[in-house]
Amino acid sequence: MRRPLVPAMTALLMAAALSVPAFAQTPATTPATSEKLDALKQHDQELQSVREQQQKSADTEAALKREIETIGADRRKLNQSLIDTAGRIRELEARITATEARLKPLDADEDRIKASLESRRAVIADVLAALQRMGLHPPPALLVTPEDVLQAVRSAILLGAVLPDMKAQAQALADDLGRLVKVRQDIAAERDRLKGEAAAIENERTRMAALIGERQKQQADREASLAAERARAVDLAKQAQSLQDLIAKLEQGLDKQTRAEREAAGPGPGGAILNDPGRMKPAVTFASLRGKVPIPVNGIKIRSFGDADGVGGTEKGLSIATRAGAQVTAPADSWVVYAGPFRSYGQLLILNAGGGYHILLAGMERISVDLGQFVLAGEPVAAMGNGSHIAAILATGSSQPVLYIELRKDGAPIDPGPWWAAGEVEKVRG
Repeated sequence: MRRPLVPAMTALLMAAALSVPAFAQTPATTPATSEKLDALKQHDQELQSVREQQQKSADTEAALKREIETIGADRRKLNQSLIDTAGRIRELEARITATEARLKPLDADEDRIKASLESRRAVIADVLAALQRMGLHPPPALLVTPEDVLQAVRSAILLGAVLPDMKAQAQALADDLGRLVKVRQDIAAERDRLKGEAAAIENERTRMAALIGERQKQQADREASLAAERARAVDLAKQAQSLQDLIAKLEQGLDKQTRAEREAAGPGPGGAILNDPGRMKPAVTFASLRGKVPIPVNGIKIRSFGDADGVGGTEKGLSIATRAGAQVTAPADSWVVYAGPFRSYGQLLILNAGGGYHILLAGMERISVDLGQFVLAGEPVAAMGNGSHIAAILATGSSQPVLYIELRKDGAPIDPGPWWAAGEVEKVRG
């Protein structure tokens, strides 16, 4: 009895013996002029799609600008929006990293299965020969997918198109094809998820840029005094022999009232300002935050306090390799006492958390806060670049962006480990 479906099965196997799609070798039936017109039409459609997307982006940005201008009139709302947006960006960064981690073994599985199929050309050839003998005509060329091939192999087994002693090998082939189909489905799902997360983080970064622009616009009335503060900070950075010396010089330059206010900073009556995004001093003393401080960036820990630094000493802080452009947030309520380049540290941000505690962050590409500014825990203060600067590469061996974090008490570095919240330590993998 002849089986008209068998030639098609044969073609499916031939076209995807190594799980590589094959395309029909059929002669062109459309005139060349028609093909050119179709190509031009497709090009016009693509251009129209790009224009529509650009217009949509422009409309979204305009609406966002209007929204943020309204928010900017209320300092509390602006601060809360900054903190919320920074939190969403960091959450998306973590999700993207997790999705990428899931994709790696899936890609490896696909390569392994394809290599396994490659090694069994002889089995595939035997199955093809058996199917060919059962057909009336040479198989036509078809566009196939792994799903089609899997169905053909299973059908061949059921139809008895393979010899009994080949059945086990054909079944193993079908099993591998089944796994390949599943792996490719998983890869497609993860890539779709990654695409959605990438689009979401770009939207949040656009919002963040607008919010930071509004925050900086509100500092305009301080520009004259800021210029003098920046010039003084640059001069002190040139004179300072070390970070401890720089901190001491910065603090010495404060007027007595400002210094006293920062030393005495703490919660209001009954901790009333704890949830107030408009607060202008720390909600709680930094000393009371032991075991509760969030790590300011997502990433992988590559150096810890006390580790050998490679030059005969020990590390005075924590180094974290991050994603390109990663969001950096303030670990605690604090005042900005320095923001700019310093020696081999690159861009350096020094935050005064009150009570003699300072938090030092270095290695960022952009700092988005100004001298003298009070920032809230979780508020965005900087962004990482696309790679590590030379000093960080030499110090850590990482070409990824690296955030360096130090915690100091009365100018001397202390181990920040006990200060980090337990959940935060787990997020920053070692």
